[in-house]
Amino acid sequence: MNAALPIPMSSRFRGFLPVVVDVETGGFDAERHALLEIAASPIEMDADGRVYPGEIVSTHVTPFPGAILDPKSMEITGIDVDHPLRGALEERAALDHLFLPIRAAARRHGCQRAILVGHNAAFDLGFLNAAVRRTSHKRNPFHPFSCFDTATLAGLAYGQTVLSRAVQAAGMDWDGREAHSAVYDTSKTAELFCRIVNRWRDLSALDMGGVDEALLREGPQGA
Repeated sequence: MNAALPIPMSSRFRGFLPVVVDVETGGFDAERHALLEIAASPIEMDADGRVYPGEIVSTHVTPFPGAILDPKSMEITGIDVDHPLRGALEERAALDHLFLPIRAAARRHGCQRAILVGHNAAFDLGFLNAAVRRTSHKRNPFHPFSCFDTATLAGLAYGQTVLSRAVQAAGMDWDGREAHSAVYDTSKTAELFCRIVNRWRDLSALDMGGVDEALLREGPQGA
């Protein structure tokens, strides 16, 4: 086994910083249904090269003008958009609130941009991208179409694709009463992602020492 130091975050994922994101919404159509809550957790790395969830940043979001709230989705999330203590931000302010610490984390790790990690990640990325388009936000740190999907990774690692079952198959606790909160789902998805990445590292004694260093130092390109 190569005794070299663990490869840094800036090279572990080809220059990307993984950031776990979960959204709660008023439906399934990112162009028509409201974004109601969003949370994100940048992934950190310790001195031994093991990854762990970073601090979660989150906010409730005010539905954009003309947004649809599907009653079935609202029943699932339990969100009351008119609650006086909800503290929701307009979409542009919500994105600013989220993006600032993510850009700071990417700089701290020497990464060129973030890559979204989500459970059924295309859903979360679709709502994030729709909000970016609506607000004409110019400082989106995320890759526009690449992502890591923990549903796929958990299917490979544990034979489970439902978040609650994958979390429990990975040996972690799951509280169904807390589910469908962006903060809780982000926390559990981040733990799941880190457990899978670290398990792969342990199983394969992965220190990247046998990989061409030029490839590891290559920045993000395309998909």
